Amino acid sequence: MRVPIAHDLPREEVRRRLRERSPEIASFVPGGIADVTTAWPDEDHMTLAVRAMGQGIDGQVIIEDHQVVFEVNLPLALSFVEPMVAGAIRDKGQKLLAKK
Repeated sequence: MRVPIAHDLPREEVRRRLRERSPEIASFVPGGIADVTTAWPDEDHMTLAVRAMGQGIDGQVIIEDHQVVFEVNLPLALSFVEPMVAGAIRDKGQKLLAKK
């Protein structure tokens, strides 16, 4: 699943916000019982691994000049929640990237 979110921020600001807010990702998972691991292979690419209720979801966030692309690999068993997950990513991502 690929969720692009447009932004008008400098890349440095997008990086800063993602780094500061990445610990909050676990709170987005229903039930609040999630283990989230993030890494930055390079300055415009964050990987993430979410483990909750016996399921694992891996993904990445790619920072581009005018959009941030969230790519999430949902297991086949969870494909039915794709619209809900995409909507949550879009909602939280737009709030994160809003001009202040």
